[in-house]
Amino acid sequence: MNVLKLTAMAGAAALLAACSAEETETQCTTAPQSEWMDQEQFQAGLKEQGYDINEFKVTPGNCYEIYGKNQAGEKVEIYFNPVDGSVVKEEKE
Repeated sequence: MNVLKLTAMAGAAALLAACSAEETETQCTTAPQSEWMDQEQFQAGLKEQGYDINEFKVTPGNCYEIYGKNQAGEKVEIYFNPVDGSVVKEEKE
């Protein structure tokens, strides 16, 4: 009986952890990728604005995400809406 309770509790904890991880994922757009800006052109535009991009990726939340430095030379992690290029979330180190 105790083993059954522990198994049920472990399963519930795993489910809650999975839900929490999904809720914390930054969502940028629900638009189809056919409406997104071209990745290379988007990065080129950021570089023209003075960003130094160390890493660029597409996140599960449908964002363009960069790790690098902003125009002021500060280390940043920025999530962009790939449709219009707006900043959805920015973290500075």
